[in-house]
Amino acid sequence: MARLKLRINGDDTEVEARETALLLDVLREGLEMTGTKRGCETSHCGACTVLLDGIAVHSCVVLAARCEGKEITTVEGLSRDGELNELQRLFLKHGALQCGYCTPGMLMASTALLRRNPRPTLEEIKVGLDGNLCRCTGYTGIFEAIQACAARAK
Repeated sequence: MARLKLRINGDDTEVEARETALLLDVLREGLEMTGTKRGCETSHCGACTVLLDGIAVHSCVVLAARCEGKEITTVEGLSRDGELNELQRLFLKHGALQCGYCTPGMLMASTALLRRNPRPTLEEIKVGLDGNLCRCTGYTGIFEAIQACAARAK
């Protein structure tokens, strides 16, 4: 076991974990941050997407020990003081979720995209969400929510 020092959602924390522990397991089991979902466990579905130094990564294939000294942002870190952020509100408004299982990963991938490119085209949105699968919505509401958020960008 190793003691990991991680920075998650702006807060420093320490957690005991195996040297081979995946970031997904440390978040969900070690820190009880269950917003990040376990999906395929092979980096194909995107349900486990978090931001690592602002870049969307699939936490099911990232060793937690490699995250020391980096900023980790999970879906729990998007809201502030119990209030949803604008992208989260727009996901609700545009019906960008049904079962909700993919939603945390979609939100994180969308956040990374909008930080990189505040006004993406529809094609850029599709590319930005590559690797994040939704089996319920048909993606239209997701694309509309991201486009609405982009339209509000300054």
